[in-house]
Parts: sequence; structure tokens; C-alpha cells
Amino acid sequence: MEDMKRLKDNYTINAHFYEKYEVNRGLRKKDGTGVLTGLTRIGDVRGYILEEGEKVPVPGKLLYRGINVERMIDACLAEKRFGFEETTYLLLFGELPNQEELAAFCKLLHERQNLPDNFAEDVILRAPSRNIMNKLAQCVLACYTYETNPDSNELMNVLNQCIDLIARFPAMIAYAYQAKQRYYEGQGLHMNMPSSHLGLAENFLQMLRSDGKFTAAEASILDLALILHAEHGGGNNSSFTVHVVSSTGTDTYSAIAAAIGSLKGPKHGGANAEVLSMINDIKANVKHWSNRDEVWDYLAKIIRKEAGNGSGLIYGMGHAVYTLSDPRSEVLKKQAVLLAKEKNQEEEMNLYLLIEELAPQVFAEVKGETKVISANVDFFSGFVYQMLGIPEELCTPIFAMSRIVGWCAHRIDELVNGSRIIRPAYRNTSERVSYVPMAERT
Repeated sequence: MEDMKRLKDNYTINAHFYEKYEVNRGLRKKDGTGVLTGLTRIGDVRGYILEEGEKVPVPGKLLYRGINVERMIDACLAEKRFGFEETTYLLLFGELPNQEELAAFCKLLHERQNLPDNFAEDVILRAPSRNIMNKLAQCVLACYTYETNPDSNELMNVLNQCIDLIARFPAMIAYAYQAKQRYYEGQGLHMNMPSSHLGLAENFLQMLRSDGKFTAAEASILDLALILHAEHGGGNNSSFTVHVVSSTGTDTYSAIAAAIGSLKGPKHGGANAEVLSMINDIKANVKHWSNRDEVWDYLAKIIRKEAGNGSGLIYGMGHAVYTLSDPRSEVLKKQAVLLAKEKNQEEEMNLYLLIEELAPQVFAEVKGETKVISANVDFFSGFVYQMLGIPEELCTPIFAMSRIVGWCAHRIDELVNGSRIIRPAYRNTSERVSYVPMAERT
């Protein structure tokens, strides 16, 4: 114990140094706005405006290549069609496809959904993992060995690598889960092949389920979730990781595997699973889910670190950029309400809505802060997946199945526009210490 304390002391930096040297911890300024580290034409996240240097909260907006994502969602729902493939085309190529272009692109994705020969057996089944994100990263790195020219950063080669990965992610994730269930849970092994006439969302559901069955409504909601998670600007941790790693000149597979490692973290892509865990804890400890006072009191205990996992966080609330609202959350909430009615889970849905309403108020009262917070996309996404019968351990991998599109676009962005390796400064705060010969050390 003493050794661990000494180790920690040798790493700990006095907090006043961060003020003294004006360090923007987390690459964020004191007012919560991000430090500008790059420019992009891919995605845009808007949650506030600056008026005379002051941060003013506004309803959140998410734009893909300048197009409001909510309008894309509205069109897909109104026309009763899937939109993830269209979104992928838009983010990769910078413009919306016409019918012929979209059909050709979907055909290309369909042709590449199958994993390379023997890949499933050699890479997935021979070395199953308890963690699907860990296995997904291994799969991506393994793709390097199945290619004839993996290190080339020529744009057409990189684009082909990206399309391969986007198309293969559903199978990699579904098979990794099936392998886990077989070798660690003692379940039967079911590995359905992707179908050439199904989209990515549909194929994932049919590969995930032993009977391969799913409803049109289930596939539509999953497709919608994939659209919403596909991109979130260059500043989110995993996309920025792609920029940092790509700036070294390394290969596509190394850059994407690094992004998966970033997304795996509970402060990033793992947050939706944390929400599910938190809700289960609330359900177990609040007797009457519809009682405002009981829910309020327990949320206060969570914030005071007297309940929950001791973090003091109400997972799914607040965002680095969004203030008044997260547009992704608003879209998913509408779908969650409809799905809850269909699945007879309205009581649980109402609990989510009550927590969404009360959490900002409790946070302000207990913390005494005036920061504007609202539910983010993670708050409802895990519940939506749960109602679709998708296991909790697949929440973050599904996020990756969508965000791979944004990562690929940002990799190309860095290769086209980046000219220098990304290397921010770190200041050393250690005092000078004289070297002590071995015989004189205590």
C-alpha cells in the first residue's frame, strides 16, 4: 500500500501548476469551449454561440457535410427507407448520391460484407474475447495481413480499405459476440452469412440472431441509430485519435484500431452501457418509479456519491458541446417512446423521461452550479438497443459499427490536409534532482 502511494505521489502534479501555466486540460478552455486544433468539412456540432466572448446555450444541431441530420432522418422515415448507406456515401464523398450512385454504392458494400476466407475461423473463433470491442480491434489489425498493399496511403487505396472495413464491421461484431457466447457462456454457435439483398443494419440483426429473423420496424430503428452515431466532428476523442495517429503516416488499420480503443472507454462510447447499469441500480433502489420525490432523492444521492457506482455522475446527462439539447437524443427519444408502447415497457420509458426532467434540476441544487445540461444520445440509445433484444455488451460495438464511417472520413481528411505530425506541448514541472550512487541510496 505504501509503495502504491509513493508511486502515485511520483506522478501527481500540483493542481496550481495547471492554472499557473494556463493549461487547457482535456483541450478545453475554462468556459468549456474546445481548443481549436484543426479544420474540417465533414461534420459540425453546434450547441452554443459566442456573443461578446460569452457562451450562450442554443438548441443543438448536428450537420453532416452541411446538411442537418434531422432532415435526413425525417426523409428516411417519411419515405420508409433505410439511410445509413446514403449517410456513409455523403460522409465519405462529400455529397448526396443520386439513385444510380446510391444503388452502385450499396452493391459495392454488399459485395464486401463477407469476411476474407478463413478469417472467421482463424481470427475470431480461435481466439474469442470476453470483450467485443477488444475483439473488434484485433479483427481490424488482422485485416492488415489479408491485404497485398496495407501500408499504402494513396487515397484510392485508403478509400478501398475504408469501404472494406465499413462493410465488414457488422460481421466482425456479430461473429465476435457469437464466439463469446459459445466459448464463455456455453451457448450454441450460430454464424449466419450476410445476405446480398440486405442493408448493413438488416444484416447485423440477421447475423446476430440464431434464427436470423427481425422485423422491418426493428431494422428501421437500428438504421436510424446508425445514422445518428456516424459522425460527430473532428474533436470527439475517437475521431481526434484517428487524426493524431494518421498524422504519423501509419496504415489505415492501425489508425482505426486506435479509434476503437478510444471509443471503448466509459467516458466515450461506453457511456450507453453505463446508463443501463445506472438505470438498473435506480430501479432496484427506488420503490415507486413514478414518484418524483423518490427519484429526486436517489439522483441526489448519486450526485453526492452516496449511491450508484460512486462516481457522482448521472450517466447520459450533459455533453462537451451540446447545452440545451442533443438533437440525436431528441430523435432517439421519439423512437424509444413508440418502441416502448410496442414492447409494453412504458413504465420503464416513463422512468427515463422523469430522470431526464429531474436530473438537471437536482444537479443544479446539489452542486450549486448554473451549467445548462440535457440528455445526450447515450441516455436513450442503450434502452433502445435493450428493447430490440440487443445484449448490453454490444451497445458500444454498435456505436463503432456506425462511427467507423466518420473515422474513415477523418482519416482521409488528415491525409489530404495534414502536413505535420500532431504534437502538442507538455511542460515538465519536476524539480532538479541530483543523481545518487547506488551505495548511497536508502
